[in-house]
Amino acid sequence: MIDLATLDALYALKDHKRVGWQIRGIGDPESVADHSWGTALLCLLYAEAAGVDADRAVAMALVHDAAEALTGDVAARVDESDRTISLQQKQENERAAIDRLFPASGSAAPIRELWQQYEASAAAEAQFVRDMNLVDMCLQALRYQRDRRYDMDARYSSTGGFERLDEFFATAESRLCTPTGQQLYRRIYREYVKYC
Repeated sequence: MIDLATLDALYALKDHKRVGWQIRGIGDPESVADHSWGTALLCLLYAEAAGVDADRAVAMALVHDAAEALTGDVAARVDESDRTISLQQKQENERAAIDRLFPASGSAAPIRELWQQYEASAAAEAQFVRDMNLVDMCLQALRYQRDRRYDMDARYSSTGGFERLDEFFATAESRLCTPTGQQLYRRIYREYVKYC
């Protein structure tokens, strides 16, 4: 059984705001837990179309950002020089956090295994969940753009010179690897540009 201290740490994800939205001046942005729920919902809705196990995909989506309960959220940026820490350091920090949250032995081992499979991205479910993670981000960018929830006059530090919320789409597009993810991305992007 998962101990109360671990549960408490994981519940902090409900309070951790997503850093990428904060960088772009979004007022009251979604939390990491909000994002994980959105990813899980997309997995539930599109797993059959993608030909993957829905239960496994939803479970993986729910734990894919669990490490951020201890590490906090780190924004993925198009240009490596715009990142606050390297991708390698982020991965090392997250592995250490998972070691603390879900030890390799005991009742937490299956949760740890889901997270490790997501990180390895070898299984079809992991690739699908990774795509739904990106699709969720793009769908949220569409919602923020449509509702004008960002600081229109702010200037942001970005090597790529992105405007509005374009960087979120730029970070997602090249990383999508499933037909379902690519199709959803195109639908969302076409809608997004209507509000730019």
